[in-house]
Amino acid sequence: MNSKVALVTGASSGIGLQMTKALLERGYAVVAMSRHVSACDALQASDQLALFDGDVAEPATAKRAVELALERFGQLDLLVNNAGVFIAKPFTQYTQADYDRLLATNLGGFFHMTKHALEAMLPKQRGHIVNIGTSLATVPVVSVPSALPILIKGGLEAATRSLAIEYAEAGIRVNTIAAGIIDTPMHPRENHGFLAGLSPAKRLGTTQEIADALLYLDSAQFVSGEVVHVDGGAHAGKWS
Repeated sequence: MNSKVALVTGASSGIGLQMTKALLERGYAVVAMSRHVSACDALQASDQLALFDGDVAEPATAKRAVELALERFGQLDLLVNNAGVFIAKPFTQYTQADYDRLLATNLGGFFHMTKHALEAMLPKQRGHIVNIGTSLATVPVVSVPSALPILIKGGLEAATRSLAIEYAEAGIRVNTIAAGIIDTPMHPRENHGFLAGLSPAKRLGTTQEIADALLYLDSAQFVSGEVVHVDGGAHAGKWS
């Protein structure tokens, strides 16, 4: 049996893809999940990697994904809640469709995935849940109006602390990585100059730097309820 088994949502591109690769390189078995992950050329199913097509916005998806981890690998040690959408616009321009999408994916996805993962981890009295958040939740930027997604991401930071306390005696840890602007396909190259200015480091972060934070947190057995900022110092205060 593998030493550790991880389930990563939003695994077919960007941060999720890099975290999946990093976990595989570290020797984890991984269930990689996204709506179309089986079509991802960068990932090939193997003895260590199961690909699961599913949308976290659909409640039944979480149950099936966790069941797959248990069926294929016998356990679940790490859940990475990475899948999400980010819609930035002035608050009065948000539509009912925006609200429904953000609620279903960013909040509903977190709820259903975390609930089923906890149910799988509790009998073993060990496990770890890592949420991918944003530094904008604590330090909003006027040029990136995004109160609605921040409302949810900020709530996930609070839930991280609450769940860490609730499940500490069960040997289950909960942490969040608050990411800055990361170089992923969602950011067109022509926007990189502007986006680099949103960090005092004057650059975008890399997906590998988020993966490094994940590997650190999963190895740091006495760290729980923590929000680790990977944003070049953007959360620390005003720099311009």
